[in-house]
Amino acid sequence: MADDTGNTAGQPPRRRVPGPAGPARPGARQRPGPGHRPARRPAPPRPAAPKALRLGSPRPRLRLVGLALTLVLSVFVVRLLQVQAVEADTYAAKAGQNLQVGQVLDAERGEITDRNGVALATSEDAYDITADPTMFAPDQLEIPDGPEQAAVLLAPILGQDQDKLVEKLRPDNKALRYVKLASRQTPQVWKQIKDLKTALAKKAKTDTSSANVLAGVLSVPTSKRVYPNNELAAGILGWVNAEGKGGGGIELQLDKRLAGEDGSIRFVQSGGRLVPTAGSSETPAVPGSDVELTIDRDIQWAAQNAISEQVEKSAADRGYVIVQDTRTGEVLALANAPGFDPGDLSEADPAALGNAALQDAFEPGSTAKVMSMAAVLEEGAATPQTHVVVPNRLHRGDRLFKDDVDHPTWYLTLNGVLAKSSNIGTILATGQLGKTQAQANKVLYDYLRKFGLGDHTGLGFPGETKGILAPPGAWSTSQQYTIPFGQGVSVNAMQAASVYSTIANGGVRIEPTLVRGTKGPDQRFTPAPEPEKSRVVSEKTAKTLARMLESVVDDEEGTGTKARIPGYRVAGKTGTANRVDPATGKYHGYTSSFAGFAPADQPRITVYCAIQNATEGSYFGGQICGPVYKKVMEFALKTLQVPPTGAEPANLPVTFTR
Repeated sequence: MADDTGNTAGQPPRRRVPGPAGPARPGARQRPGPGHRPARRPAPPRPAAPKALRLGSPRPRLRLVGLALTLVLSVFVVRLLQVQAVEADTYAAKAGQNLQVGQVLDAERGEITDRNGVALATSEDAYDITADPTMFAPDQLEIPDGPEQAAVLLAPILGQDQDKLVEKLRPDNKALRYVKLASRQTPQVWKQIKDLKTALAKKAKTDTSSANVLAGVLSVPTSKRVYPNNELAAGILGWVNAEGKGGGGIELQLDKRLAGEDGSIRFVQSGGRLVPTAGSSETPAVPGSDVELTIDRDIQWAAQNAISEQVEKSAADRGYVIVQDTRTGEVLALANAPGFDPGDLSEADPAALGNAALQDAFEPGSTAKVMSMAAVLEEGAATPQTHVVVPNRLHRGDRLFKDDVDHPTWYLTLNGVLAKSSNIGTILATGQLGKTQAQANKVLYDYLRKFGLGDHTGLGFPGETKGILAPPGAWSTSQQYTIPFGQGVSVNAMQAASVYSTIANGGVRIEPTLVRGTKGPDQRFTPAPEPEKSRVVSEKTAKTLARMLESVVDDEEGTGTKARIPGYRVAGKTGTANRVDPATGKYHGYTSSFAGFAPADQPRITVYCAIQNATEGSYFGGQICGPVYKKVMEFALKTLQVPPTGAEPANLPVTFTR
C-alpha cells in the first residue's frame, strides 16, 4: 500500500527528484535544482584600519602660553610701578576720598530741676555743622573758588563771618578731614543747609558747569542746652560754653555728672556721604545724670522779682536774696540782681555773670550784731534785761565811735541795744567777754568762726569766697571795736543767712545745701550726702536771741518795723554798713541789709537780703531791704503752707528807767 508520497508500505521513502526547470514565473521564487549548491553571499567589506596618530611637539605651545603670561605680568608690573612710584601722590589723594572718619558722639547732658522736678536746665536736639576741607579742593569741585562760594551760602545761615568760614574750608590750610563750622545749631538750621545741598546736587546733574559746593558740609547730631525760665536762677545754674562744658554755677560744679561719657563712631565716607555697611564701628554715649536742686522755682521767682524791683528803684549796683529752710539747711531760693540769661550770653553784662551772693565779700554791718549778742549771752556776760548806758560818743583806742544817729544818752537794756542797733552799746557789751580787750577779742573770734565766718559755707560752689576774718592777734586798734558791730570783717550773703538759720535751728548750724540728689541713666535717685551739723550756742541762748530779734520788728523803737507780717511773729535785724568800693578799695556808699526768720517762736524759714550802693532814696537796711524781706517771706510762708502760731510775742523791754 502506498502512501500519498508514492512509497509502498515497508519500503524506504524515495527521494523526490526535481523536474527540469521551466521558465521562471514572474515574481516566483526560483528554487535551486538538484545538485545545485547555493552560492555564498559576498562578505561585507571590512572598514579600513585607522591611520596611526602622531602627537605634535608641546614646546611651541608652551612657549606661546609663557609669552602671553609674560606680557600680562609685564603689564601689571608696569602699572604697579606707575601707581606706586610715578603717580603715587595722585592715587593716594584719590584714595583719601574714601577713608574712615572718626567723630565723637556727644552724651546727652542731664537735666537740672528744682525740688519739685520742674526743669530749670535741659537739653534739646541740635547739630554740629562740620565740613571735610579736602572736598572743597579745585580738583574735587572742578571750580577754583569752592570755599568762597560755600561761605557765601553758609554765612547768613550760621550767623558767622564769611572770611572765617572760608579760612576753615580751604583745603590747602589744613591736613584735616574734619572741621567744625558751628556748634549746637537747631534742627531748622541744618534743614536749611540740607535743602541747599539737595538743590545744588540736582542742578549739578543737569548743568555740567555747576558744582555742589556744599557736598562737603556735614552734620553731627548733638544737643543744645536750654534754660526754659530764661534769667530765673541763672546765678545758681551757670551756663554751658560752646564746647559743651559747664562754664559756671552748678553746670560747672557738677559738670562730670551732668555731662555723662561721650561715645565715638568711625565710618567710611565717600564723596561726603556715609557708607553704612563699610566697616563702621560705634561706642554709644552714656547720658549724664539729672541733678535735683533744693530750690523751689516759685519761691526763687518771688525772691528774684522782689530784689530786681528794689535794685532798680534804688539805682543800686546789685542785690541778693537768700531763702533757707531753717530745719534742713536747704536753700529754697538764691537770687541776684541784675541777672543774665544763660541761654544767650551775648546780651549779658559781664559784671552780672557768676553768683554775687556767694562771690561778693562785703562788710555785713549791724546784722552781724546777733553773733556778738550770742557770745555775750552764751558766756553769761549779760542777759536781755541787763542795763546798758549808751552815750552819744564812745572813745576807744584812737577813735570816737557813734551810732547811726545822734542822740542823748540812751538807757537801754541789752535787748534794746539790739532793737535800736546801737554800735556803742554793742562795743560795751562785748567788752565784758574778757578781763582784757585781747581776751574779749579771742572769745568773740571763736564764736564768729563757729558761726561759719572766714570759711567756705559747704556748698562747694565755684568761685565762692570765704570772706575775710583776720585772727584776733592781727586785729587793728579800730577792728577790736568795729568787728563786734559788723565792720572790719567780710562775709558773703550765704554766710550771713546761715547765721540766722543757726539761731532759728536752736543754736545748731547745718551746712547749707543746694543739691538734693542726682538721678542716673538707670533712673535711680541718689540723695546728696547729709550736711555737717555743729552746735554753736545752746538752745536756751538761741531762743533768747529769737525773742530779742522780735523786738527789732515789733517794738515801735525797733529798726525793722517795715518787715512786719500780719498774723506772724517775725524775728529780724537791720544792717547798714560802710561799703568798700571794689574798684578803688576805699569806703564809698553803703551795704544795706535785713536778715531774719519766721515764725519767730517756731522757725521754719530764713530770709536774708542785701543791696549794694543804693544811690536813690534811702540807703538804710530797714527801709529798702525790710520790704523785700516782707514780700519774700510772706510768699514763702504761703507757698510752704506754714500757718501762724497764734502765740503772743515776748515783748522784752527795750529801755530801763534810771
